[in-house]
Amino acid sequence: MTINAVLLAVVIMLGLSLARVHVVLSLLIGAIAGGLIAGMGLTDTLTAFQDGIKNGAQIALSYALLGAFAVAIAHSGLPQSLAGAVIKRIDAGGTGGMIKYMLFAGLVMMSCFSQNLIPIHIAFIPLLVPPLLLAFNRMHIDRRLIACLITFGLVTTYMFIPYGFGDIYLNQIMLKNVGEAGIDVSNISVTKAMAIPALGMVVGLLTAIFISYRKPRHYAQLAMDKAAHDEALENDALSKTAARAQAQTKRKTLVAIAAIVIAFVVQMYTDSLLLGSMFGFGVFMATGVVKWRDADTVFNDGIKLMAMIGFIMITAQGFAEVMKATDQIQPLVDGATAVFGGNKAMAAFVMLLLGLIVTMGIGSSFSTIPILAAIYVPLCISLGFSPLATVAIVGTAGALGDAGSPASDSTLGPTSGLNVDGQHDHIKDSVIPTFLHYNIPLLIFGWIAAMVL
Repeated sequence: MTINAVLLAVVIMLGLSLARVHVVLSLLIGAIAGGLIAGMGLTDTLTAFQDGIKNGAQIALSYALLGAFAVAIAHSGLPQSLAGAVIKRIDAGGTGGMIKYMLFAGLVMMSCFSQNLIPIHIAFIPLLVPPLLLAFNRMHIDRRLIACLITFGLVTTYMFIPYGFGDIYLNQIMLKNVGEAGIDVSNISVTKAMAIPALGMVVGLLTAIFISYRKPRHYAQLAMDKAAHDEALENDALSKTAARAQAQTKRKTLVAIAAIVIAFVVQMYTDSLLLGSMFGFGVFMATGVVKWRDADTVFNDGIKLMAMIGFIMITAQGFAEVMKATDQIQPLVDGATAVFGGNKAMAAFVMLLLGLIVTMGIGSSFSTIPILAAIYVPLCISLGFSPLATVAIVGTAGALGDAGSPASDSTLGPTSGLNVDGQHDHIKDSVIPTFLHYNIPLLIFGWIAAMVL
């Protein structure tokens, strides 16, 4: 019995990832194994891998500049100001339901903005969430709900809105790879394709808010919470008594807002996230919010923030290129088509389920798309799925597993902010709640999209 090289490579890559071997090494080893099994030889396999790496260079550079932009925004103090404003509102208005739901809305909005309007990814979480822990504790809010709120914004916006990280995921990665795999994507609306799956995420969010975690949960009011709150109030008092400091803070906030607007406008008109981030960072430097002497440090910190994601994306592009070079994708598609027997409903469900498994192993939707598109697009064509349904399947299969993966930024980010006092477990309080509330409805609604589009 002949083993399909593509299938074997994916199994090896996924097995190593689940065994906690670093994702970059897992992708590299899987690609080499697939190339050798296909008879390509080590030299040809590495050549194909290197050709794929070139395709991921622009994406990685966009991430690096976004990281620098994120650190510059943090340097301006805007996230801290937002946290301080929320704490003041809670102190003034008590712990009523209106304040609580305003806080929920603010967290969802900030996490959404972090992907599109203010593309700083998870950088806002350690800046915004820890100062709010005292407020969460006072209102007896279940932190599992906070994890679900943040993860909703981190995932839903990039898989539905084509700006910021959404531009990278939907346009630069998904449409690009789907187009290269054999479908004309020039007239496809990604928002239309992903609207039904995004609705599934909304259902999961509402379930978490009004059913799963609506009951109060009590946490110990540790000394560090009190100290952090007192420090916030003290800083606020100092800013009121020192007019100069207050004016400087206000100026930095205005500059940050201006930089965000300029970055968004540049990206919208040039269709380049790279240029948008560069112009936004340039505003911080030109106005002196980021000093010239600090520019290298801020930029390097930003690159460090996004470097790992960039490396995974580059490696995934190399993996996908090797899979294409094996010439064994078509036999795999033909075999799968024969197994499904033309049953589109079963085929769509299996493709989405496999996407969940692969993304859970890798921990990055952005890195999963090149792998899935190379296999799924020919399969969708052979089974008669429309181009719009194919885009919905690939996009949903990539996003599935981002929420709920132990290695994903979408779960690691919330944990980094909610566990600063040691009362939020990564697996039990971030991974499992987000997995249940988002992957199940996303699987269902993604299947519906495949059937109706």
